Amino acid sequence: MPDELQTVGIYAFIIGVVIAIIAGLAGGAVAEYQGPITLILVILGLIVGFLNIKDKMVFNFLIAAIALMTVGSAQLSTIDTIVIGLGSILQAIISFVTVFVAPAALVVSLKAIYGLAKGPM
Repeated sequence: MPDELQTVGIYAFIIGVVIAIIAGLAGGAVAEYQGPITLILVILGLIVGFLNIKDKMVFNFLIAAIALMTVGSAQLSTIDTIVIGLGSILQAIISFVTVFVAPAALVVSLKAIYGLAKGPM
């Protein structure tokens, strides 16, 4: 893969994570823009899935994606009883990061399934 595409993939990852964290921290202030933010994160996730994850990294990436999505299902908002707002902020950040990672996981898992179906050549 050319260095330019690899650089695009790296920047897509960094930008995706930063957008997810900022959107999660902003909370309700970005509610009006949640659709466009989600679209941007999905597009960046697809770019990461196509450009960043090499064959030898597929297994580790998919395990990490499963772990992240499992954490996303936790009810972190219950932490709000200890520190007001902390759980909700963490939940929002993880939700946006999950929106970013899910399309990449889809691309990587489809590539892995194709490789398995193709069999040894």
